[in-house]
Amino acid sequence: MEFQTIKEELAAKVKTIDPIGKKLKFKLDGDTMLIDGTGTENMLTEDDIDADCTVTMSKETYVKLQQKKIKPLIATLTGKLKVKGDLGLARKLKQLM
Repeated sequence: MEFQTIKEELAAKVKTIDPIGKKLKFKLDGDTMLIDGTGTENMLTEDDIDADCTVTMSKETYVKLQQKKIKPLIATLTGKLKVKGDLGLARKLKQLM
């Protein structure tokens, strides 16, 4: 799946949940997506700035998570998904998957 497609799908999903109140960054094979939930709604950008939580994984792992072919815990335990920062914020990912 292309990064642009992933970004468009995530941009639509972040609008459907309440503002997360923090900044959550995804790093997918060198591409960056930042959910800024500090305002009145969640905004998705490609800004590579400091975030409260950074989730790093391959695009392949991201797609498998979206398709429910792999569970986040398994991805984390096998090293396919790395979380740095606010783990509580990372748990909100379930709303986006």
